[in-house]
Amino acid sequence: MSSAAATPSAPTLSRARATQVRIQRFGAFLTAMIMPNLPAFLAWGLITALFIATGWTPNGVLGGFGNADASSWHGAATVLAANADGTTFHQFVGLVGPMVTYLLPLLIANAGGRIVYGERGGVVGCIATMGVIVGSTVPMFLGAMLMGPLAAWIMKQIDRIWEGKIRPGFEMLVNMFSAGIAGAAMAVGAFFGIAPIVTNVADWLGNVVNWLAGHNLLPLMSIIVEPAKVLFLNNAIGNGVLVPLGAQQVVDHGQSLLFLVEANPGPGLGILMAYALFGIGSAKSTAPGAAIIQFVGGIHEVYFPFVLMKPVLIVAAILGGATGVATNAIFGSGLRGPASPGSIIAVLGVTARGSYVGVILSVVLSFAVSFVVASAILRASRKRDLAAGESGDLAAAIAATEANKGKSSDALAGLRTSSAAAPTAGPAAVATATRPVQSIVFACDAGMGSSAMGASVLRDKLKKAGVTGVTVVHKAVASLEDDVDLVISQRELTERAKLRAPSARHVSVDNFMMSPVYEDVVRDVAAANEGEKEER
Repeated sequence: MSSAAATPSAPTLSRARATQVRIQRFGAFLTAMIMPNLPAFLAWGLITALFIATGWTPNGVLGGFGNADASSWHGAATVLAANADGTTFHQFVGLVGPMVTYLLPLLIANAGGRIVYGERGGVVGCIATMGVIVGSTVPMFLGAMLMGPLAAWIMKQIDRIWEGKIRPGFEMLVNMFSAGIAGAAMAVGAFFGIAPIVTNVADWLGNVVNWLAGHNLLPLMSIIVEPAKVLFLNNAIGNGVLVPLGAQQVVDHGQSLLFLVEANPGPGLGILMAYALFGIGSAKSTAPGAAIIQFVGGIHEVYFPFVLMKPVLIVAAILGGATGVATNAIFGSGLRGPASPGSIIAVLGVTARGSYVGVILSVVLSFAVSFVVASAILRASRKRDLAAGESGDLAAAIAATEANKGKSSDALAGLRTSSAAAPTAGPAAVATATRPVQSIVFACDAGMGSSAMGASVLRDKLKKAGVTGVTVVHKAVASLEDDVDLVISQRELTERAKLRAPSARHVSVDNFMMSPVYEDVVRDVAAANEGEKEER
């Protein structure tokens, strides 16, 4: 394609890409607050599943529903509760309530504050978040996600006022009192000003979900969630909206189907198995291994490239996801806590008692619908793909997809540009290195799942090649620092990675699990490091 032909679409592509990058960055920020604290969410979900009145092993002391007057365990904390007839009694506090009211929001606030202003920001963020916690009658996940970073940012601006102006010996005094006074003031302000607003927003979001449920429209959420997953915007929706709302529903109803809207592994498994049976080339050979990682390991990112190679397959993901949501709505089933990673093991581990039939059917039926639709799509285009010599190459798959779709697409054009540039931009950047490579970072949106898998693969290849002295780690893009030699990221995230680590060399891949780029990286890293040894 000539440069003249490509020029008209460049501004549109730039604006669209910039918008996607901004949304991804916002989603990554929300994820950085939620993801490190998911073990706490999981612990709370397990405690809820076990010890509440409708749990597997009901325990009034731990579940917070027992009458203290009728129990011999008088050392546990209690609160004064009232019966319907007005009589009062002492009820155990338990673990479930305090964890969801205080622990989880404060962990979120601390993570958000640390992102903005380090340890100092985390402390002040927690202080300020107590204002919204005690000033509201609902769990303040949204309030914590707002107040943690906001309080840290305000503290950062306050510190800048007297930065470099404090006389020696008074730094600790000023720092301690300024943080304490500012934190106290923000806690009071949050109590009176922020808590009512966030409570109304939380109630409004809950009412939207209830309205959708009341009109049998919950499956429509998949129209937004499934495409967002493929475009790496899932963290903004999942961790920013669905997890907080789901946790609120667990408090109110003991379970929530919102935890399975995004985490359901069925739709992705259906697409991958369709590729395994009816795909061609490298896509067909790679799909079975990806299916195991996606379904059992819970790393959903491994099926995104398969959808990007033939974007019409997003229909299969949407219909599969909607089927799963509808199944849970019909059976009244749900989870006690977030299933993260989205593995079938994690899903079953936090399934509410009495919900196993509905949850299992939601996974099975979503898989079946996604598989049938994806298979039909792949079979319909199989002859044309074979006639065109399609072998699973991303650029050729984009061209075939546009031919099947009947029109071009800005998103596909952007992918084609990345794909065409990959052979030179990736390995060549490493091959022309003038310094040794001692640190390699795999960067993905959340810094877990897929990047951890890619780091493991490359680490093993370096070991087999006899390359030593090179550290290979995985991080979230938002956590990247400009102190590494080489960054490997998915194409959709490379621009953000370059902003975080501008002096590093960057390599883009389509699939962390299996990329031919790794062989080039190993060879070029070995050559660069060997050249450094010879110079010494």
